[in-house]
Amino acid sequence: MGTYHAGSLALQELLGVRDRADHVGRSLGQDIKPVAAAFLALQPLLIVGAASPETGRVWTSALTGTPGFVRATGPRRMSVATDAAHESDGWPNEPNGSRPPGARDPLATALSTSGTPLGTIALDPRTRRRMRLNGRLRPAPRGFAVEADQVFSNCPKYIQRRESYETVGDRTPGTDRLLAELGPRERDFIRAADTFFLATVHPGGADVSHRGGNPGFVHVTSPTELTWPDYPGNAMFLTLGNLRTDPRAGLLLLDWTTGDTLQLTGAAHTTVTAEGRRTVRFTLAEARWTPAALPLRWSAPEYSPANPSG
Repeated sequence: MGTYHAGSLALQELLGVRDRADHVGRSLGQDIKPVAAAFLALQPLLIVGAASPETGRVWTSALTGTPGFVRATGPRRMSVATDAAHESDGWPNEPNGSRPPGARDPLATALSTSGTPLGTIALDPRTRRRMRLNGRLRPAPRGFAVEADQVFSNCPKYIQRRESYETVGDRTPGTDRLLAELGPRERDFIRAADTFFLATVHPGGADVSHRGGNPGFVHVTSPTELTWPDYPGNAMFLTLGNLRTDPRAGLLLLDWTTGDTLQLTGAAHTTVTAEGRRTVRFTLAEARWTPAALPLRWSAPEYSPANPSG
């Protein structure tokens, strides 16, 4: 499989960025470099995305744990511990345990099924760094591993800096609610967001990307529809290329203070103006609201200087 598939190539041609995309695409590889391995070992949060084997819908979920719960265990393998401390296996001791998605999470089955195409992104608000690793899942005794097909880092654009976090050990996830449409609370939650994660799929696998901006950059146009601008990025158009060939998409929004999460699944389509401006329109199929889903409490954001003001 080449660096780009047909959807990404079509957008690159349409927007006249093929040469730039070819240059940037040289950063895509299969190996986890030492600097990337060191980065992974410091992270308390990993975002994962895949298609549910039960429904075919695409979802995005969050995994958390003591730094070290995600680590490189080979040049092309990332391992994720989703069980509590097991020092005999070489996993770090985790006094608070790691927190995988609950049994009702829409990706619970996908994360235990061998061969699942899985997209992942580790994003560190403290340093405004992010790393994406996409591949195939292999179950492991204490969690799972991902055999890497694609490993790369992105620039710090649109990442809000959060200088520190703490783990709230006694925070217990509340009862999740499944929704067919967005109520007033969910709409306000989305309008206040400065970050979300977007999972997409293509015939060769899955991918999770980050989207950020000043609060209000995601627009709620109806109880079942959102739109957001696609800001200028690296010109690869991996996410929008995926959507061009398969509109299934999953969004994850989180409250960086309370740990509340909102997961959305549905279909997304992109419109491109004559000037090259892109807008993504997402139509909701189902949503899942979970209070206190994550045990992390982050400090207040410093908004990225790259965020458009309008």
